[in-house]
Amino acid sequence: MNNADVSKQIQQMVRFIRQEAEEKANEISVSAEEEFNIEKLQLVEAEKKKIRQEYERKEKQVEVRKKIEYSMQLNASRIKVLQAQDDVVNSMKEAAAKDLLNVSRDHRVYKKLLKDLIVQSLLRLKEPSVLLRCRKDDAHLVESVLDSAKEEYAQKANVHPPDVIVDHHVYLPPPPSHHNAHGSFCAGGVVLASRDGKIVCENTLDARLEVVFRKKLPEIRKWLFGQVAA
Repeated sequence: MNNADVSKQIQQMVRFIRQEAEEKANEISVSAEEEFNIEKLQLVEAEKKKIRQEYERKEKQVEVRKKIEYSMQLNASRIKVLQAQDDVVNSMKEAAAKDLLNVSRDHRVYKKLLKDLIVQSLLRLKEPSVLLRCRKDDAHLVESVLDSAKEEYAQKANVHPPDVIVDHHVYLPPPPSHHNAHGSFCAGGVVLASRDGKIVCENTLDARLEVVFRKKLPEIRKWLFGQVAA
């Protein structure tokens, strides 16, 4: 083999090695690019997932905030409705209290009412000796019906007539007037108590109104505002 043949073989080997090296380099480049694209895709998907999760978290926060605000507005509306209803009911009660003041103006009717209230109070107390308090303006009417009230009680309870002492030292509050517009007042009636003060029967018109109003309040509300769902 001469020098020309040797040189030719060497060049062929060099070309083969170079070609193989280029092919290997291309393979490495393609593989690296594929790995890069895969990693890039994974990073992009991870960021997308993170963004979606953040969006869902904020969306839930907004929904929760909306529900809280709606609940607060609903409660505020309910409170306003209940307050308005209470105002109407209280106005009705105040109107009834004012009407009670007219009861004592008809002395004939009021005199009989006082007697009935005294008898009822005696039946509740069932005491042989009691103290009676009334308004100062009503003292003469109470004195005028006291004996007949005691007798009626004695017949109904089948006992001796009780000893009833009218308290002329401490009276119930007077009816309202221009001089006492904001002070305590009483529409009428009586308060009876056992002599030791342990048992008290408050039978004033104001107390009767309070009891009746409290007892009838559900019916009054239903009549005024209709059936309210629980």
